[in-house]
Amino acid sequence: MPSITVRNVPIEVHRGLKALAAKHGRSAESEIRDILAKAVLPEGRVKLGSLLSDIGQAAKLSDADVEAFNGPRDKTSALPLDLE
Repeated sequence: MPSITVRNVPIEVHRGLKALAAKHGRSAESEIRDILAKAVLPEGRVKLGSLLSDIGQAAKLSDADVEAFNGPRDKTSALPLDLE
């Protein structure tokens, strides 16, 4: 997992981060990760799994319909395309 270093953080900001972390019962590093995640991954975003579930519900798929997707699949390799 990547890591970052932030230099020259004003002392007031550092103190504020530590106070927020203590308020939430976690480390300053964990608090910073949470702040960054909230900043770049807004709550209103649509996740793929949720979107697919909504499509399935709108299509009124039954449990049997969903199970049909999990049925046996052809696992033989496809032949390469012959361009000649």
